Amino acid sequence: SNHNKLNKVMAQKPQKLPPEIWNNVFGYLSAAEKFNVRATCKFFKTIVDHRSLWKDWTVVLDFKNGSYNKKFWDTLRHRHVSSVVVKSTKMKHWKQLALFLPILTTVVMDQSSQECFSCLTGFPNMRRLVLRNNSSDLLLDISRFPLFLPERLTYLSMCGVMFPTTSVSKFISVLSQFKNIESLICHQVGIVGETMWMLHSTLACLHKLKHLSLSGVHILCTYRHSDPKPSLGPSVEADALALSSLELIDCMDPSLPAHGLRFLPGLKSLAVFYKHSHHDIPEMWSLSPCRLKTWLHDLPQLSTLIIVKGPPVNKYITSIPATVTSLTLCVAGLTSEDMAAIAVQVPNLHHLHVDPWPSHLGAHTADLPRLFPKLKSLKIRHEHVPERDFLQLCHLQDLKHLEILDNTPQLSALTGKPLSCNLSSLQEQFFRLLERHSKLFFGCFCLLFCSPSR
Repeated sequence: SNHNKLNKVMAQKPQKLPPEIWNNVFGYLSAAEKFNVRATCKFFKTIVDHRSLWKDWTVVLDFKNGSYNKKFWDTLRHRHVSSVVVKSTKMKHWKQLALFLPILTTVVMDQSSQECFSCLTGFPNMRRLVLRNNSSDLLLDISRFPLFLPERLTYLSMCGVMFPTTSVSKFISVLSQFKNIESLICHQVGIVGETMWMLHSTLACLHKLKHLSLSGVHILCTYRHSDPKPSLGPSVEADALALSSLELIDCMDPSLPAHGLRFLPGLKSLAVFYKHSHHDIPEMWSLSPCRLKTWLHDLPQLSTLIIVKGPPVNKYITSIPATVTSLTLCVAGLTSEDMAAIAVQVPNLHHLHVDPWPSHLGAHTADLPRLFPKLKSLKIRHEHVPERDFLQLCHLQDLKHLEILDNTPQLSALTGKPLSCNLSSLQEQFFRLLERHSKLFFGCFCLLFCSPSR
């Protein structure tokens, strides 16, 4: 294993190997393991603190014991830390952060407050801003933002941030100032308005937007066809929109228009996280048409589709575009017939994540290599699958990544079976176990709770 190889290397005197070799070795270690190695000697401390080992890492600053000392900040600077999560609303902590780490490009304001906005002037290189979990209403006033912020931000995420107003028009008027935003996340912000109105309004003012994720009260409201949709503007035709990825959270399918996504024919990725499952409220979809079916008909270029909960799969299978190469279905009650129909619909599927919890595929897991022979990655449950059927996955000749979704997977007995031999490209890291509560440092925690309950 990698750890055995590391132990043999570590048995040598550190200075006998050049720093570049150690740097490569330490690149395989977790953060906790790096800290342990760092504490052994000054030679390793210098190597572990090299910026190449901390690229794209995010530091969480909670200030539980007050302000950090200069040595701490010097270490972060030496590692070229550019992304932080700040769990403090005290001005002195923000001023200290701006003093020692002005090079930050990503700032997550956990427990954000109105007073902290003035401190953002200390980060002229900031491009990504995340606001979440504020304890009081946040006055979304553009005049309170640093002058450079609206034009420089390319990523803006707001989750659990409440504003004094619930008006879509006032909310959109502020968003329109962020002309260069490419990714926008609005989850649980308490803005009341129809989903499609919110979607049209946002795209009408943010022409560079590539990824949009909406959640909250507006998802629950009904779209009135008598309401005029905002114009996308004379310079932006529907087929020229930059948007390629759309997420709808806490969706209520029957309340939305049948052709609500017709104006996004170029959409490449769609994720719909329904508020309810047909398994919990079967009457919701038994009496109403499935909007998702018509949505998918209107998306001829779709390559990634994610559906969590919602209507039975057989209501929209035939509408899934053949262009889809990545499919996630966390939908209760998936049957072998459903899987066979999906295979016909998407013959070039490369990535599959299937989780029919609380039901399961069971012995039908053995059919996956026959149904989806081109799979390169697979996320699936091992629980309730007979060992003989699970081992049939060895026939997936192109599979590079297998992720087991069980909370307590019992895989030790399988690692020596023929399956691992047929997936030699995975070497010794054959199984990657999903950590249920992995921290999304500058993302949104909403999606962790939209998937089926465990």
